[in-house]
Amino acid sequence: MVTTINDDMFTTEVIQDPYQYYGHIRDEDPVHWNELYELWVITRHDDLVWLTRNHEQFSSQVMANDPRPAYPAIYESDNELYDYVKSYQADMFIQHDRPDHLAMRKVLHGFFTPKSMEEWRPLVKAATNDLLDAAEARGDVDLMRDLAVPLPVLVIAEMMGVPESERPVIRALAEKLLNIGRGEPDRMRELSEGMREMDEYVNPMVEERLVNPKDDFISVVASGEKSGIFTREQVLINCALLLLAGHETTINLICNGTLSFMNNRDQWDLLKADPEGMMVRATEEALRYDSPVKSITRIAAEDVELRGKHIKKDDRLRWFISAANRDPEKFENPNKMDITRWPNPHVAFGSGIHHCLGATIARVEGQEVFRELAERYPNLQPKNTEMDYQPSITFRSVKSLPVSLN
Repeated sequence: MVTTINDDMFTTEVIQDPYQYYGHIRDEDPVHWNELYELWVITRHDDLVWLTRNHEQFSSQVMANDPRPAYPAIYESDNELYDYVKSYQADMFIQHDRPDHLAMRKVLHGFFTPKSMEEWRPLVKAATNDLLDAAEARGDVDLMRDLAVPLPVLVIAEMMGVPESERPVIRALAEKLLNIGRGEPDRMRELSEGMREMDEYVNPMVEERLVNPKDDFISVVASGEKSGIFTREQVLINCALLLLAGHETTINLICNGTLSFMNNRDQWDLLKADPEGMMVRATEEALRYDSPVKSITRIAAEDVELRGKHIKKDDRLRWFISAANRDPEKFENPNKMDITRWPNPHVAFGSGIHHCLGATIARVEGQEVFRELAERYPNLQPKNTEMDYQPSITFRSVKSLPVSLN
């Protein structure tokens, strides 16, 4: 018998501990209809992988094809802003299906090959050292403020070809864009403002790169405009996507992973014993154990049967990485952090044709941060016993991470 499931996914308890809540749904009703938000909640690892690989049946074009209001609710006065936000997001290449998605992805793929992303490792290593040196000198260390936030901004700014002096601009824009995954009723205001400001900031750079291409991401996307794959608006919006996707997820990987190690001292001891040798598996387990992204949304392109449930055309779905990555049918002792776990078939970066393009650079940043922290601070401890998380259904994000180094 299925026990009662509270459909409010934005309660404090669910935000603080998604694993108990979505784990309960996974065990009791793995294809669950959430009446409150009118969407299917998918929680099994195998179902998630199946959904991602059946992209013809489960469309990414949610923003273009879903007429329903925002959830959780926004202020009624902001409905026009929501329409703008939906239109903006609909132009991101990840919001397209084949064949358009494949053509757009091909433009970007060469920039994000594992080999090319590995070339950023020396920069990541040097920047991690510099940021930790500066944090130590200040004495009051918050790993989010002092490392997890500035590191991906620095890397993304370099990728985009943004001058060093303008990195604070990029960070300020990112702060506004991060409202995309939040739950506050006024979130459309800063989000739409950030989208407009991002377009205004990047457009002159695109104009310049069309005439004088460089070895950077903006030049790559601009080449897609030259070849007719992207419109100008799509060029600008996909630059915003790089800033958003490459920023929030890496922040969360660093903070969630570090917090997981501090709360699982046996695994911290294993990493400390061989930081260089264990940093790859440690990062993979951090990605599985407390994933940066909690859920991804899709819309059904046709009627589909799944585990005896009838999913209707145009129904919304969300698959929950938080539940899939702790599925006992896929992982032994799924609620235990274990950096010796191998293979580690987590789905922190999704699966199928929409597998995250930035997975390699996120891994590089996570590996170098965890290695450096393990080598520098054997007694690293959180200053707070309780963490405060952003009210997001999309991201698993602490608001701060003050630590003691000794």
